[in-house]
Amino acid sequence: MMQFGLIGIGAGAAAALLFASVTSGAWLSIPLFYLAPLPIMLAGLGWSHWAALIAALTGALALAVAFGPAFFFSFLAGAGLPAWWLGYLAMLARPLGNGGAAALEWYPPGRLVVWAAVLGGLVVVVAIPNFGFDAESFRAGLRQALTHILRVDTEVPTNAPLTTPGVSNTSRLVDFLVAAIPPAAAVLATITNVLNLWLAARIVTFSGLLKRPWPPLAAMTFPRTLAAALAIAVALSFVGSLIGIVAGVVSASLLMAYGVLGFAVLHAITRGMASRIFLLGGVYAAVLVLGWPVLALCLLGLIDAAIDLRARIAPTRGPPAHT
Repeated sequence: MMQFGLIGIGAGAAAALLFASVTSGAWLSIPLFYLAPLPIMLAGLGWSHWAALIAALTGALALAVAFGPAFFFSFLAGAGLPAWWLGYLAMLARPLGNGGAAALEWYPPGRLVVWAAVLGGLVVVVAIPNFGFDAESFRAGLRQALTHILRVDTEVPTNAPLTTPGVSNTSRLVDFLVAAIPPAAAVLATITNVLNLWLAARIVTFSGLLKRPWPPLAAMTFPRTLAAALAIAVALSFVGSLIGIVAGVVSASLLMAYGVLGFAVLHAITRGMASRIFLLGGVYAAVLVLGWPVLALCLLGLIDAAIDLRARIAPTRGPPAHT
């Protein structure tokens, strides 16, 4: 237990430094900020979920001492507890049938992606009351915060009309951002959870500390009820109240989960193709540079969930691969 404590304290200190880097205002601090959950996940995957929990609490306490109580809750909700929970789930296993003590069924990677999406949406939903407790007050509070940020950025005084270089109508820009930021934040939080978990698993695998075998990610599946949950969330997102805003956040995070599933489907159905590397590289590059092509991956994931596209194409492809 002493080892878990030391690992947890070290991981928590590293996570706190990454999280606090955003206060510097430097551009490099942005990717460092989003890597804050990584040390906690490393502790959870490589040692124990107790080490990860100690890391989450240590990081939160360190930030509270340095910057105040607000950072304590922000770190716990945005990085610490989601990282601990995902690491805990990733190492869950149960005996598989009558295969003996060595035969274990590990927590499925598809369900980990779903949890990453749920946590990503939950982080944004929990932050909504900071701006208001109903739709109008939330939009007004977020609009006020964005206006303040733009004024500071453009150095426009409060008694002058707000103008933004290169934008003809700043008011419309702010209105667009008010509508787009909640779902966009949920998508970003989901991506952050998934990428940090994948990166932590890779690092722990290379170090030889990962106890579970690497799963065949191209074969991941989602619970069938998830599609129904997404449909309900999309329908509720058209409601004008705060319920609609929350449903929009949930819709965005769950749709991003299907985007991850779309990547898995793409890896599976391109297996055996001569141009597979170029095709996959092109898709990844397009998503990274343009962003919007991920919608095609979301659609691909939804199609596979509906008609099992991989099973239909599998007979024409090569043997399964752990990708």
